[in-house]
Amino acid sequence: MAPRGETRERVLRTAAELFQRQGYHGTGLNQVLAESRAPKGSLYFHFPEGKEQLASESVALAGREVGDSLAEAVLAAGDARSGLAAMGGYFAQNLLDSDFAKGCPVATVALDSAAESEPIRAACDTVYGEWRQGIALALRGWGVPDDRAEPLAATVLSSLQGAIMLARVQKDTTVIDTVTAHLADLVEQTTTR
Repeated sequence: MAPRGETRERVLRTAAELFQRQGYHGTGLNQVLAESRAPKGSLYFHFPEGKEQLASESVALAGREVGDSLAEAVLAAGDARSGLAAMGGYFAQNLLDSDFAKGCPVATVALDSAAESEPIRAACDTVYGEWRQGIALALRGWGVPDDRAEPLAATVLSSLQGAIMLARVQKDTTVIDTVTAHLADLVEQTTTR
């Protein structure tokens, strides 16, 4: 028998993967249990509020992991152009690695269920807020004035999210490269004023 925390973690990670690939409504609890090899009773033991809690927590987990990866990519970059390219490259590689089956772990769930579930909406909002703050911090480090960093971070995040969606639909990551190059131009214009 697996330790209690191990089963919970396995169910959570399996759910995050399935929600990212299939969305909230396309993922059934029986599928999560089967693919995580978890006993049927474990789901409500670990997630007493059911699928909604599982989705909220899986979005938070996936969001933290993506945020950490993005921060690592940005920290390794020397300037805004290479930092934005690294962010786009991270998402592009994930699309390529999954043969375009997996989009953004937050957007897939948000588009599918945030309007009908306050806990899921709040989890998505929290993750996006953390990403936006991280981007704003990077922008400040690249010379963007404080008063411009937050609005520009929102532009970067929303542009990247749109590019990820288009790349997934088109099965081509070129749009991500195009968008990050234009975002870099915008950031450079902002820092030279």
